[in-house]
Amino acid sequence: MQKPEKIAPKIIIASQHYPPDQSTTAAIMSAISTQLARDAPVLVLSGMAGSATIQSDRAGQFDVVEVKNRLPGKAALVRRATSEMLFAIRIFRALLTRLQPGDVALTVTAPFMLPYAVVAAARLKRARSVLIMHDLYPDVLVMAGLLKPASLVTRGIRGINALMFRGLNAIVTIGRDTEQLLLRYAGVTRDKLRFIPNWATLAPAVRPISPDNPYRRSQAARFIVGLSGNLGFTHDPDIVFAAARLLRDDPDIHFLLSGWGIGFERLKQMQAQTVLPNVSLVDRVPDENLEAFLSAADLWLIPYRKNVAGVSVPSRFYNLLAVGRPVLIVAERDAEAALTVTEHDVGWVVTPGDADELARTIRLAASSEDFARGERAATIAQRFNFAGAMAGYSDLVQGLLRKSESGR
Repeated sequence: MQKPEKIAPKIIIASQHYPPDQSTTAAIMSAISTQLARDAPVLVLSGMAGSATIQSDRAGQFDVVEVKNRLPGKAALVRRATSEMLFAIRIFRALLTRLQPGDVALTVTAPFMLPYAVVAAARLKRARSVLIMHDLYPDVLVMAGLLKPASLVTRGIRGINALMFRGLNAIVTIGRDTEQLLLRYAGVTRDKLRFIPNWATLAPAVRPISPDNPYRRSQAARFIVGLSGNLGFTHDPDIVFAAARLLRDDPDIHFLLSGWGIGFERLKQMQAQTVLPNVSLVDRVPDENLEAFLSAADLWLIPYRKNVAGVSVPSRFYNLLAVGRPVLIVAERDAEAALTVTEHDVGWVVTPGDADELARTIRLAASSEDFARGERAATIAQRFNFAGAMAGYSDLVQGLLRKSESGR
């Protein structure tokens, strides 16, 4: 009797965010999907409406299946948690019908219930699983003040994490600071960890400061402090506004703040209540205008709350370096972005919660005539490149596929 033909293992990528969503996570997962499709068949389970239609227009590089999902506003915590739980359940069901022994399932940490569903399905179907660690829960929720460090819920999540980490075949960290927090779990060993940092989407090169820049020409100040991107629960908008208030009488310094998320809404509220003349708020900048916007500032600011080390890494950081600007990080000095800033002298690090120190450091940066930090930033950005990251993901998943084919 002829033996049935062996089916080659495939890769299933589960992500709530996927194009046409414009989030950083969507862009990252799309890039990884395209890369891994060169190595093996790829199926994407997407929580974004319209993603399957977009993919069908790309000559069928791989398949995208839309999984029913709702995306309430981030401020609607109860509805958001309910929607995310339902999405995780639907992903679990979809994986049970599509995963085969030897397949590789890859996912991310948002929404935070998603990895549990993916790992459980992979274990049941004798497949392998990979988690990209963008955020570490429950630490993110504790850092944001939504959970107490020793609460029953916090301990419960850590207990479930231990089971999940034990079931994972690989964990991708995008920051070196995450490793020590993960190694506290009995289910995590060093051989499971793979450090693959995110990448700059802009070509690294020092962009000149131009008075004709559309985001700069309306500002009379000589020195522009910029802020850009998603301001979530881990960020501190209050310290930014407090520093701007302390510097309001300095005509040389102006704050150009753009973004979205709950933190940016907080900035809007504070500016509406106390109108600071040295603050300009700009709605989310389209991707096609991002380079011009990032080139408008002399210094870029990333403001974190306390205890960010190992919990979250700002993807925007690499594009700030790529345009050749120094970066001011509000974070502990052992956080990934802070480590990069101090190791290569491409900016400054300020203690979380200290608005006085932040204002002093901004004034110091404004008075500096040293342009070498920006030049070093553009040079360092070359290390965080797309090709290197894709090679890392390809090498990791190919290794897991080879183990599947060999039966190990």
